[in-house]
Amino acid sequence: MDESGASGLPRTGGGDSGPTSGKDASVTPAEPERTDSAKPTAQAEQPERTEADTPAPDKPSAPAQAGHVDNSGDKNGDKNGDKNKESGAEQQQKDGATAPENKDGAGAQDKKAPGGGLLMGRIFGVPIYVAPSWFLVAALITWVFGNQLDRVLPELGGARYLVSLFFAVAFYGSVLVHELAHTVAALRFKLPVRKIQLQFFGGVSEIEKESETPGREFVLAFVGPLLSLVLAAVFYGGMQAVEPGTVPGVLMAGLMISNLIVAAFNLLPGLPLDGGRMLRAVVWKITGKPMSGTVAAAWVGRALAVSVLIGLPLLTQSGVLGAEATDSVGMDTVMDALLAAILAAIIWTGAGNSLRMARLRERLPELRARSLTRRAVPVESATPLSEALRRANDAGARALVVVNGHGDPVAVVREAAIVGVPEHRRPWVPVSGLAQDLTEGMKVSAELSGEELLDTLRATPATEYLVVEDSGEIYGVLSTSDVERAFVKAMDRTG
Repeated sequence: MDESGASGLPRTGGGDSGPTSGKDASVTPAEPERTDSAKPTAQAEQPERTEADTPAPDKPSAPAQAGHVDNSGDKNGDKNGDKNKESGAEQQQKDGATAPENKDGAGAQDKKAPGGGLLMGRIFGVPIYVAPSWFLVAALITWVFGNQLDRVLPELGGARYLVSLFFAVAFYGSVLVHELAHTVAALRFKLPVRKIQLQFFGGVSEIEKESETPGREFVLAFVGPLLSLVLAAVFYGGMQAVEPGTVPGVLMAGLMISNLIVAAFNLLPGLPLDGGRMLRAVVWKITGKPMSGTVAAAWVGRALAVSVLIGLPLLTQSGVLGAEATDSVGMDTVMDALLAAILAAIIWTGAGNSLRMARLRERLPELRARSLTRRAVPVESATPLSEALRRANDAGARALVVVNGHGDPVAVVREAAIVGVPEHRRPWVPVSGLAQDLTEGMKVSAELSGEELLDTLRATPATEYLVVEDSGEIYGVLSTSDVERAFVKAMDRTG
């Protein structure tokens, strides 16, 4: 953190402290309670200093390190601090909000997904993306299945690769149905779904919130493999309706077997697989603690990753999976080992991420608007910036709220705009020229915390928000840079 603080508002406190309450959560900040609010009329008694008023240790990775403002008159400090602060604030304006803003809502998706991929359409209002890795796997499936077709149906010639391509697309269509089962169940339980993405080795449904009960968690996880089993049964029925040894017969058999494999693989009892979520739900039900279920399922997932890494090549070499047993090390053996390593890495990484996110969610309640809010003073629109900063210094405040003649808040003075005004010009610049008009979404309750707070900020991206009491009184100004720093601290504490 910048100890010289050179930007424009008095450096009397910070909004960048980490959580302090005993509760845990899943995405960021902290909270000591403040009991007063800045009133639009006169200087209110200064509130008790909270953790949000106490500077936290500097973090090299935090984008808004120069987020404090100071009117100390240090010219060099002003220049350096202003540059850093302005760049940090401008970056936040580009980003739209805090670190959690990386969660993209379905309505705000571009043609390209945040994590890469192409938007293919929407089902039930949920965007469906195809990751670039899908094309690689589809090409691999086309090549491998095409070589198998050459042995079964040699008369196809080069056309076998067209049939194989159709199989690859149909297989991923089955994966999409699997993910849609999760999505429909989530929407049924009123859990928002960010997106569905088809990617390397399958797909993923990004559900924004956790299930409220272990029963719902179990159902939400089980419906995916269940639909894969249903599809396998449908393709088995299709096999009975067509002649064996023909293109339709081979396709039906391939799709039946692939869906059985998808169902069986996903039922393995380790995170991040569906079976791991089912195990988590069972342990959660027994212990009454969702975190206990996550820990158990994550460690089983890691054990499963090691088993896949070691066991899959041994099984394929032994001939248990249908291939001929071999003692030599050839290309097939190398490919089997590579496939096992990739699967093991995916499972191990997914289990670790599930565990980390669960710990982060435990810390979410520590992210509270009240504890992160900066003290603010009300000023009228014609007030010169220098006078407004003087009042803020006298009040020990770090933010300015523009009010009308009735004392109602109408705008928030942007910190980035303040630091861009040289000190010698501040007596001639009215605060109205540096303020952002308040929209309804920029007024947030001081009682918000955790995911509810993050969702509120995400809905209306801005760099500053007016925080109000339930009575409508001004409590202060919440900067997204402070929320972001608290989020980073919560992330660090889960490592």
